[in-house]
Amino acid sequence: MPVIALTQGMGSLAQDVAEQLADELQLATLQHEVAERVAEKMHVSRSLINRLRTGQAGTFERLRSDRHAMALYSAEEVLEAAAKGNVVIRGWGATALLRAVPHIPCIRIMRPLDKRVQWLMDEIGTDDRSVAEAEIRRSDEANASRMQDQFGVAWNEPVLFDAVLNTDRLSVASCVQTIRTLLSRPEFQETPESRALLDGLALSAHVRAALRAHEETHGVDITIESQGGQLTLRGIVASNEEKAAAVRVSTGVAGVLSVDDQLRVMSRSKLFPSARQ
Repeated sequence: MPVIALTQGMGSLAQDVAEQLADELQLATLQHEVAERVAEKMHVSRSLINRLRTGQAGTFERLRSDRHAMALYSAEEVLEAAAKGNVVIRGWGATALLRAVPHIPCIRIMRPLDKRVQWLMDEIGTDDRSVAEAEIRRSDEANASRMQDQFGVAWNEPVLFDAVLNTDRLSVASCVQTIRTLLSRPEFQETPESRALLDGLALSAHVRAALRAHEETHGVDITIESQGGQLTLRGIVASNEEKAAAVRVSTGVAGVLSVDDQLRVMSRSKLFPSARQ
């Protein structure tokens, strides 16, 4: 059940690589569908999700949008797809979310800026290089900002990837063949341990999303660990009621077999009459 995580820089030809790889290995792809599912969970339009991701949202839209929820729900979609297997996942922080899973290769597809600018000029039918370059740079800045905010990593740091493929020097077909070779290597064979790790990450993501979606636990920010369906909840909550709600909501998530409640209730004082402002 191969899973491949790719980056998605505009004009890098990552989409071409993903599509050819999926076609040759008979895999599903996951990229654009995430926006629709996240939008549905957040009760907003798909176009808003796309504008927020690409840096095109206006100031008012950015201020009003729950970008933390967007990060949680998109992570849930990526990890669920990875747990099902047989998929190529492009973008949505997949390389950061799945980097800890040994059997999943995380690949950066890149290309020099001038080639990406020319690609965009051809795509939109313009000879204005400055317009195309500004759009590429805006997209890159949005990607870099999102990766830094969500994962605390530099979007283009080579050490974060198992391979960096330059489509200026390698054809799409060569990139695909390189990734297929990686998949065949012992380092990227699924093991019971790596499978359990992925399943645990996916279940934890489902629980985080459930807590965010529930009115009583919307503001809960805790550590969730999952192993074989056994959850461990750690962190500080505002009240005994919130603690009980967090355990109840977590217990109700499909796949959760038991919950080890190690949550602590924030103590109140005269200086801080409200545990959560």
